[in-house]
Amino acid sequence: MPKMDTDLTRLLNIDYPIIMAPMFLVSNTKMVIEACKAGITGAIPALNYRTDADFRKALDEIKSATDKPFGINLITNKSNIRLHEQLQTCLDYKVGFIITSLGSPESTIKACKPLGIKVFCDVIDLNYAKKVEPMGPDALIAVNNEAGGHAGKLSPRDLITTLKKHCQLPIISAGGVGNGEQLKKMLDYGACGVSIGSPFIASDESPVSDDYKMACVNFKADDIVMTTRLSGTPCTIINTDYVKKIGTEQNFVEKFLNSNKRIKKWTKMITYYKGMKALEKAAFSATYQTMWCAGPSIEYVHSIRPVKKIVEELIGQYQEKVAVESVA
Repeated sequence: MPKMDTDLTRLLNIDYPIIMAPMFLVSNTKMVIEACKAGITGAIPALNYRTDADFRKALDEIKSATDKPFGINLITNKSNIRLHEQLQTCLDYKVGFIITSLGSPESTIKACKPLGIKVFCDVIDLNYAKKVEPMGPDALIAVNNEAGGHAGKLSPRDLITTLKKHCQLPIISAGGVGNGEQLKKMLDYGACGVSIGSPFIASDESPVSDDYKMACVNFKADDIVMTTRLSGTPCTIINTDYVKKIGTEQNFVEKFLNSNKRIKKWTKMITYYKGMKALEKAAFSATYQTMWCAGPSIEYVHSIRPVKKIVEELIGQYQEKVAVESVA
């Protein structure tokens, strides 16, 4: 298939402007390696590795299998007590790019610039984008209201066009892409590429359980709901029978503890820890407590396939759409 030419493909020297999004618990080395082989790139959350030794072992595995650029997602706020260690490992390995989330990316950008490591910053609105732009990142990742996990509030079109109008940086759209037609739509809005996560959960290389993968096949966009029970912050999950049973809102006690100024910091930490443990249990084992994180783009997942096939279908559909519109 012909290569595509956008700011993102030029920034990373890849064939197609797609980042396989970093997904907590889901992203692994096999997925990233296959993404690179397929002409796109992929990223992994540093938090997927419990020790620095495990993190370095994973980077060694990817580096030994491909010389293509891949990325690491870093949580850059104070809640990530391992940020300095994780960043240093990224610098030591000279990863292709870093995606920053939640906190200020300033120190990360300063550390990466001398080594030529690209930095892309997650943003959900113009206000935050204008704060990080002067810090010198290489691109903004526009997290819209169709993203999986911690989604934004604005539609893909509104967010991309607003950032495009008021910012000078390349815009990568995150959320709402499950097929080639939607890829073209984001590029037409002004994005230079997209970050896609949920469709890759149901890949052969994904480490999660077959139940989780088949949920992405069988459930649809209307089955995605927001919950605050996992991390205290709204997060998208599949509305399974278990989720319907326990509800998506924190109970009275949880809300009270989270609003108490003296203890809410610790309450949020406990809520986050319990939520992540619940996600981990559901992702990798048979359990009735099914809390599976995903976004509405599972609407376009119809089977479990290799990463390579998912990419080929996306690009094939994109090229078909371009061909049809060029004739019309």
